[in-house]
Amino acid sequence: MLMLAAIVVLHITTIILLLVAAIDNAWWVDDLVSADLWGRWDLSNNVWHYTNLKGYPEDYLQAVQATSVLACVFTILALFVFVAQLFTLPKGMRFTFTGILQIIACLCIMTGASIYTAKLHVNDTSGGYGHCYILAWISFVLTFILALTYFILRKKKE
Repeated sequence: MLMLAAIVVLHITTIILLLVAAIDNAWWVDDLVSADLWGRWDLSNNVWHYTNLKGYPEDYLQAVQATSVLACVFTILALFVFVAQLFTLPKGMRFTFTGILQIIACLCIMTGASIYTAKLHVNDTSGGYGHCYILAWISFVLTFILALTYFILRKKKE
């Protein structure tokens, strides 16, 4: 029972980290600029002003946006499938479908963060990756650990 609670807590933590990484505005930060997957904030006269993302390769940006949203969807879906399998899966069976959903989410996170690293902000001389970028990579590791756990975990025979 403690193992199941730990898995659910880890899964919910991963979902929260993924949502923060996809929504918050700190994938690329500088003293005067903060950018995320959806917009850019420029600081002028001590006020942050929102602008659209201009000058970014649109195909790559849309790929990162899509993979981030898909990662969130697959991770949330995997939690619901896991809970459903707790009640419907025959005893002694593995949580394979939940593991597959987690692997897909893991691949989405890795793909999106890798594209962001390789294709966006390549020529920027100032600034660096923000906390949302780091949260995305942490979520990648957590979803991979969860996927392995689901592939190994069997429903107990009581």
